[in-house]
Amino acid sequence: MAAFRCRRDPCGFVCLILTYFSVFYADYVVIQYVLLPAYSDSVWSTLHGSVFNLILLLLLACHAKAVFSDPGMVPLPDTAIDFSDLRSQSSRMSERGCEGWTVCSRCETYRPPRAHHCRVCQRCIRRMDHHCPWINNCVGELNQKFFIQFLFYTGIASLYSMVLVVSAWVWRIRNERESDTEKEGDEMPGKHLIVAHYIILLVESVLFGVFVMVIFYDQLVSIITDETPLEQMRNRLMIKDKSLSSATSLPAHTRKPKLALLREVFGRGRCFPHVYHLLVLFLTLNVNLQARSSAGSSP
Repeated sequence: MAAFRCRRDPCGFVCLILTYFSVFYADYVVIQYVLLPAYSDSVWSTLHGSVFNLILLLLLACHAKAVFSDPGMVPLPDTAIDFSDLRSQSSRMSERGCEGWTVCSRCETYRPPRAHHCRVCQRCIRRMDHHCPWINNCVGELNQKFFIQFLFYTGIASLYSMVLVVSAWVWRIRNERESDTEKEGDEMPGKHLIVAHYIILLVESVLFGVFVMVIFYDQLVSIITDETPLEQMRNRLMIKDKSLSSATSLPAHTRKPKLALLREVFGRGRCFPHVYHLLVLFLTLNVNLQARSSAGSSP
């Protein structure tokens, strides 16, 4: 039911169609104009085709999971809640251990700490990161894992397609130079069509590859720092505005180890800890480099 609410966004519809069109177009160009002409007489054609389609299959599976999964919507109450006496109710919630809970005037319900209201989905989302039109859904506590996997496989597919197109293009140029019996007038239209497909796929791969890898890095940083982009923006505004009192500050949450934060998002598995250590090592080195550069630039 959550996914059907989010599908009402027209921009999300367009982005979904564009996503699936781009994936199938890349698969068509790689198979029809890259692998078959360049590797038709070799086992590399089957190998590259199988690996590339496996990556696209994983990409589409993670994308579907991110689209149709519940991002962590706060359930609506069965009956209307009386908000006439918010002060007494907030004191009762603090006594019951519900400190940090807030009231959403749009959903007309209580929401847990770190939950935010999405204007597109028209619901409050637990640990909401952002609303992504490319999955036509919010990225929240329950589907962030699938969203990050979708970004990862999209980056791998973009890099793989760029390598295949460049290698096929180089092979075609060498083959044309070595060919002496080629009839230039007959094959000119076919050449232009193939080159056009190569250029379009390269532009698509570069744009999508750079775009998703930047978001992928931003998602990992938000997990490691245990702070969503909405929380980062609000904290920066509160730091700049020194007139705010301590009563209006954000509810503090305890910092957890980086490995524990990664496990909260990706779950526990036999192969996951190695990935966690690599991600933690990479981000720790990046943070240390930034700290050293800031320390060196400071007087």
